Amino acid sequence: MTVLTIAGSPVPHSPSSRLVEFAAARLIERGTDVDQLNIRELPPEALLRLNHEHPLLQRSLAWVARASAIIVATPVYRAAYTGLLKAFLDLLPPDAFKGKVLLPIATAGSPAHGLVLDYALNPVLSALGARNVLRGVFALDHQVTWAPETGLQLDPEIDSQIDEGIQRIADSTGSHSGSVSPAADSFFPSYDLDPTLERCWD
Repeated sequence: MTVLTIAGSPVPHSPSSRLVEFAAARLIERGTDVDQLNIRELPPEALLRLNHEHPLLQRSLAWVARASAIIVATPVYRAAYTGLLKAFLDLLPPDAFKGKVLLPIATAGSPAHGLVLDYALNPVLSALGARNVLRGVFALDHQVTWAPETGLQLDPEIDSQIDEGIQRIADSTGSHSGSVSPAADSFFPSYDLDPTLERCWD
């Protein structure tokens, strides 16, 4: 099994980036193969122009294709996920997440944004073919802190949610390659979208 982590923050060392890096480290400790994608490191012009021929974008698309599970992390900007993450999701084919397990992560400065996963990010993941979106992790910025003296410090509840998400990924993917059976605790329904509302993709 290979897990892909996608960091959608334009800011290095943001709480969401630290959280997804923490999840990647936990997976690696378990012996899982992990590809780590920081969208902010992709060439901006190629990304905005949806240049599928650019080598770095081709590599990113290949990572998405080979992953059995994907962890997507974003800070909350203007009550939604970042424009940077949206630009990358626009690059993907309509069925990019078909047959994969998705674990969404969001961080915000206020609990008022607690429904951002349900109402902003998860519908887009579903539109890209995801039918097994696990219960996501929503953390407030003060629950994910870092200092040179102490390193990364997580609120115990967030630490527990990350571990639970990783276990759900393992339970959902099992030791089989190819097909993915839905997890018993997956909660997010699929959307039947009107084809006329689907975006175009070449």
